[in-house]
Amino acid sequence: MIRIFLFCLFFLGCQQVFSQTCCSGGVPLSNNLGLPNEGKGSLSIGLNYDYNNLNTLNAGSDRLDDDSRLRITNSILLGLGYAVSDKLSFETLFTWVNQTRTISQFGNENFSETSGIGDAVFLAKYAIPDLLGLNTVLNLGVGTKVPIGKSDLTTEEGFLLNADLQPGSGAWDVLGWMSISKKLNFRPTATVSGSLTYRLTGANDSYFNNSTSYEFGNVVQTNVGYTDQFLLFNTIFNPGLVFKYRKASFDKIDNSQLPNTGGEWVFLRPELSVQITPNMVFNSRMEVPIYSYVDGTQLTPTLRFTAGVSFILKKKKLNILNKTL
Repeated sequence: MIRIFLFCLFFLGCQQVFSQTCCSGGVPLSNNLGLPNEGKGSLSIGLNYDYNNLNTLNAGSDRLDDDSRLRITNSILLGLGYAVSDKLSFETLFTWVNQTRTISQFGNENFSETSGIGDAVFLAKYAIPDLLGLNTVLNLGVGTKVPIGKSDLTTEEGFLLNADLQPGSGAWDVLGWMSISKKLNFRPTATVSGSLTYRLTGANDSYFNNSTSYEFGNVVQTNVGYTDQFLLFNTIFNPGLVFKYRKASFDKIDNSQLPNTGGEWVFLRPELSVQITPNMVFNSRMEVPIYSYVDGTQLTPTLRFTAGVSFILKKKKLNILNKTL
């Protein structure tokens, strides 16, 4: 009976402030996987800042004339990759996240903020060159998301914050990752590539003080894009354009689907990288939604921006392995 009562309270809370249950406001783990394999013995380091603004309220695919709800996620992401060989490499991703939620209604403002270490990702990757033709590279990866972030933060009044405002998920996830890239024969500096990430989420069985379980929806994400290269002022620039598709299933509490969670999104992502030194690259990208369909009524992304630098501390040779999105 206690679990049923808690579920009812949670359900009513979601109905009253449905914008809390958006599923695109958390730590951008899938967006930042895929450090390049620069050859046996190389160590790659990526440090990025990610800003995600959600100020668009949707019902299905219809945009509502309501800007009273705002979610902002600021994330710091540290990626480390080590190449055991030219084909086998390992990658980790550590995160720190700050999330704010503002609801302005009838002259009143409700503000919530959380900060802390987020969950981490560990991924093993294997590259297979020329399997699908000359100048192609197929990459396969499998890994896990480790729940090292807190998932039980409360308000100043002692009330547990919604799961999507917590720095961590409290659950182990299984990750599958694949990418393919091909250099174009008619333009050797250009590359077309695509990637697929699937996250099979686990359940946080200690939710609500160990009284119930919460499970985020499984996520599928695909990217298809084109990048090129040109020399300007003795510096190498790599512009690119990517189409991204993301689908999230319903969240669940005690195996019951939560309303106003889950949906589909299509994004357009222009990006630019600059080769500052042979071993240092500046990366930037901006992500804007061009289509979204959400289940029920939810906040959806308005704008996302990511920028950072990557380093190669040990580099034995140049290759084309793992040129991914």
